[in-house]
Parts: sequence; structure tokens; C-alpha cells
Amino acid sequence: MRIITGKYKGRHFDIPRTFKARPTTDFAKENLFNVLRAYVDFEETRALDLFGGTGSITAELLSRGCQEVVCIESDRQHAAFIRNVLQLLKAENARLYATDALRFIERSSDGFDLVFADPPYRLKELPTLPERVLGSNVLRNDGIFVLEHGGNYDFKENPSFIEHRAYGSVNFSFFRKKCQ
Repeated sequence: MRIITGKYKGRHFDIPRTFKARPTTDFAKENLFNVLRAYVDFEETRALDLFGGTGSITAELLSRGCQEVVCIESDRQHAAFIRNVLQLLKAENARLYATDALRFIERSSDGFDLVFADPPYRLKELPTLPERVLGSNVLRNDGIFVLEHGGNYDFKENPSFIEHRAYGSVNFSFFRKKCQ
């Protein structure tokens, strides 16, 4: 896993072979962050990384100067790896919760400016994630939600949908929470 740009640019972290998750490819991640620059000012952003996996997106958000980044990861081995990465980065503005992402969405009232979710593509609740996030208090009004998903999903009919980007087999759908 490599951090692409920002204050931790070029840092590498070896992911254990026993991991079930793999980081978003550098190509897809670089393009994702290029698109996100049009929507958020990272230095003014409180971000949430749901389904943290390897922590690749969390590390990239921190590297780009986010005010605060919260990472949610339920797998203990993955959470331990992410915790180690955060310690090596000396990231004082990061919090890691080893809990279920779907429960966190339901219970949290933190209100983030940016929520990123890269759930397992076979997660049965994946099609409902936009409604779950946009209908909760986890995303602030006018906040951005980005969902990474396989190519077999189409969210264009969602009233909060703003755009879709595909980079190889990696797809990102972008949503903006309307003021309520």
C-alpha cells in the first residue's frame, strides 16, 4: 500500500498476505482524489472512511491534510494493521473504531463533510448504502458521500446522485446530501 501525495507521500506499508481486503489501486485512488478536489477542501474536511479495509483511503485523507479522519473497520486483524499505520504516521487527528460500519451509520451523530465507503462487493446491504448514509446524521447537509462498488450497480436514479466514475473494474458513485 502506497500513499500517493501529501505530507506522507511515498510511504509504503506491506499488507499481510492473510488479509481478505486489498487496497484500492493507485490508479483508481489517484483519480478518485482528483475528482474529490472539485468537491471538498481537504484542509477544511472531517472525513469518515467506512469499511476501512487496509486503511489506504484513511492514510491518503490524512496525508492530504484533513482536519480529522475517522476509520471504521470490523475485522480485528485489519483494524490492528490500520492502528499500526496510524501510529507509524503519528496521525493525531485520526480515530479508529473496530466496529460494524452499518451500526456506526445508524448510531453516529458526528456529521462528517465527506464519507467514503468501500464495502465488500458481495455485501448484501451494498445497494442500500446511499440511502443509509444520506438518511443518517453521519453526513452533514451538503456533504459528499462516495461509494466504491463493482460495475453491476447503477445509482443514477438516486435523487442525491451527482456522478459516476469508472477506473478499470473500480467504480465510484458520488452523492451530495441535500439540505433537510
